[in-house]
Amino acid sequence: MVGFKLLKIPHHVVRGALAASLVICIWSGWLVVSRAGTQSELTIFDLASIRYGVSALITMPAVIYFKPWRTLSIIRMATITGLLGPPYIFCVFGGFFYAPVSHGGVFLNGSLPILTLFIGVVFFSQRVSVTQGFGLILIFLASFLSLQDIGAIVTTETWKGDILFCVSAIFFSGYLILARQWSLSMMEVVFCSSILNCLIYLPIWLFILPKGSADIFSSEFLLQMFYQGIMPNVIGLLLVAYAAKNIGSAATAAFLAGVPPLSTILGFIFLNESLGFLGWFSVVIIVPGIILVAINRKFI
Repeated sequence: MVGFKLLKIPHHVVRGALAASLVICIWSGWLVVSRAGTQSELTIFDLASIRYGVSALITMPAVIYFKPWRTLSIIRMATITGLLGPPYIFCVFGGFFYAPVSHGGVFLNGSLPILTLFIGVVFFSQRVSVTQGFGLILIFLASFLSLQDIGAIVTTETWKGDILFCVSAIFFSGYLILARQWSLSMMEVVFCSSILNCLIYLPIWLFILPKGSADIFSSEFLLQMFYQGIMPNVIGLLLVAYAAKNIGSAATAAFLAGVPPLSTILGFIFLNESLGFLGWFSVVIIVPGIILVAINRKFI
């Protein structure tokens, strides 16, 4: 009798793939929770304060223990803090004020591989392969089709949200590239993204910026505290780093192609955001587009 030899997958690959899969769930959930937050009594300034305040509170003990500021120059500290700071998150939340979850998945996640590849070509002499070129075509086509969708959630102001998503992707793609080029540790990233941004932003929010009237003991507010402050800004970043270490940054980036369809499905289930045919089709074709572009990238 001839037996079949089971395919043995290295444990580190399985762990890396699992971490990347969890990132898909976290990021997709974050898009839905952020959209819900912008439709609530909270302002985008409140949401930003929750993001930086809670994450700083959670990460403070680890940051104090590892003292990441000792290995960071002032320029690098200021750059990473700025790229992951209030302008970036205001664009994300502002985008969800105008546009649905599906557009966040398409324009935010779809813009990342395009922008990262563009920066790689301009500043690092990276060449665009044939497969990447085809992926770019699919991403542009998906973006165009989503703009033409006639679903109930698309309004005359949706394009404003799409532009804000693209701007936020510029900030985040800059962070991805520099974090890779500078070989930043997770504690260095957390120190800049959470602690420094909290110290800079919270006083401004407390004394200057407008605030909403949400009940801080409501389930809605607690959900925003948990998701904005802990999931993407702490756990998500750690999982991305772990996945990249075990399966590579290109494979990790390719996994994120699962965010647009999953976030769109979650938006439909929890927020009743229905799409027309073109909207669903754009979500489908952007997945292979992101994979084709991301799988060859060297700088994230």
